[in-house]
Amino acid sequence: MKLSKYYMPTLREVPSDAEIASHQLLLRAGMIRKSATGIYTYLPLGYRVIKKIEAIVREEMDRAGSMEILMSALQPKEIWEQSGRWAVYGPEMFKLKDRNQREFCLGPTAEEYFTSLVKDEVRSYKQLPLNIYQIQTKYRDEKRPRFGLNRAREFSMKDAYSFDTDAQSMVEAYMVMYRAYERIFDRLGLDYRIVLGDSGAMGGSSSHEFIALSETGEGVICFTKDGKIAYTDEKAPVHYQGPQEEEAKDLEKVPTPGASTIEEVAKFLNLDPKRCAKAVDLLIDDEACIVFIPGDRELNLTKLAAYTQVPEHAIEKMDDQAILACGSYPGFTGPMDLKDTRVILDQSLTKINNLVVGGNQEGYHYINACYGRDFDGEVAPDLLMVQEGDLAEDGQELLFRRGIEVGNIFQLGTKYSTALNATYLDENGKEQYFYMGSYGVGITRSVTAIVEQNHDDAGIIWPLHLAPYQVIVTIVQSKDQDQVALGEKIYQDLQDKGLDVLLDDRNERPGVKFNDRDLIGIPLRITVGKKASQGVVEYSTRKDMVNQDLSVDQAMEEVLKACGKN
Repeated sequence: MKLSKYYMPTLREVPSDAEIASHQLLLRAGMIRKSATGIYTYLPLGYRVIKKIEAIVREEMDRAGSMEILMSALQPKEIWEQSGRWAVYGPEMFKLKDRNQREFCLGPTAEEYFTSLVKDEVRSYKQLPLNIYQIQTKYRDEKRPRFGLNRAREFSMKDAYSFDTDAQSMVEAYMVMYRAYERIFDRLGLDYRIVLGDSGAMGGSSSHEFIALSETGEGVICFTKDGKIAYTDEKAPVHYQGPQEEEAKDLEKVPTPGASTIEEVAKFLNLDPKRCAKAVDLLIDDEACIVFIPGDRELNLTKLAAYTQVPEHAIEKMDDQAILACGSYPGFTGPMDLKDTRVILDQSLTKINNLVVGGNQEGYHYINACYGRDFDGEVAPDLLMVQEGDLAEDGQELLFRRGIEVGNIFQLGTKYSTALNATYLDENGKEQYFYMGSYGVGITRSVTAIVEQNHDDAGIIWPLHLAPYQVIVTIVQSKDQDQVALGEKIYQDLQDKGLDVLLDDRNERPGVKFNDRDLIGIPLRITVGKKASQGVVEYSTRKDMVNQDLSVDQAMEEVLKACGKN
């Protein structure tokens, strides 16, 4: 392809709303364009990368025995009502009506859709196991679309679903997909970790997430140095180390004027924040609920949602009026004498004597409060967010890194087959529910992760097998007949060898051509310049950017060797 005829609108300036390197570079390199907030158009260079990622995903899914289909992005309301998720999925779901007022959604995921397909087609155990997948556009109305393709409202995803006869077969299918995902992300060249994830709204008994490491990733993972234990920060169990044990003392209400935060209270009373109970005033599905955790920790909303079986979007903070209605006072909430309020305690507080808790009165706290003697409530096993210094279950210190979730796999069990009454006939002619697994790869998210891990100040550095083109031939002076003739010949010869080649034949200044070449990140570069009449060109790679003067034949040999063509 010749750049003089190519649609590649590169930008010199960094777009003001682009927060991370991948977003900035994909925009500047003319690979994507913002259509609206969280919605992007993929331009020729960017779309070629997407197609190459899709090809790898397809090869590995096919190799694992999955079969590709394509379903509509429009999904009928009825199947979501059957699963119970139409009302509870949340505001991220795009909902719409057709001219007959029938309701649909733009699919954010496809559990209901695949289940409803299979329930009408697969009737016998003899047709199982089954694994089918699609690569389709998904839609989620993100509250705060950001980080470019990372958290977009429209994105491309591969989703697969397995259908089996029992739990053991489901786990076997799950592990087949686990290994297929390792091959996919290995082939994409990503530095990634596999972590135990949270099943969340997907449901099911187990899940893993594939996280590409990136300092600008929106997610946090924690893992041990030997790599044997890894979690998302939302899933990581906390083995809380409380304060030094003390004998129980008498409860006492004390003035704490102007001290409403844990830091202020601990300083005022000269106590370790671990000895204070932090109150988190919430409305959970519109019910007043106050959660108490150790003062030096943060509440993990994902764990709370799992404990209460209420989705996170249905959990919100109380306002001051709601706190007053509970019989408390903002900043001074404690677990005693509350009115019509659900009280949930992290289990760590049940093991700490002589706690400081709010006095439910402005300017007052209780000291020496003890669980079971002075206050009570529901005890949840673990509601804490993991933090630096925490230990894993084997005693190793947890290490923390940020990352981008590029894949996830779930053991769904019979959650969706039961909800949609999807059954098959077993060997005895009895109806049984399918055991299902769900497996997603973020195609466009993978583009982001690859760029985040492969760039420098000058632009993108594409891995050879994922680059939109393998080679770029740059004619320095497009009015020099010797340079043009040689450049055209090299371009044609490389194409004849089956390589993806760009020819920069534009009538632009050399500096513009070189800057664009660095920016778009084509891995192999041949520069046809002032020595063209002697049959000498410059050869370099985008990664090293070290120019070598080579004969045309030598340069061709280097390119063919790098591409595995010699």
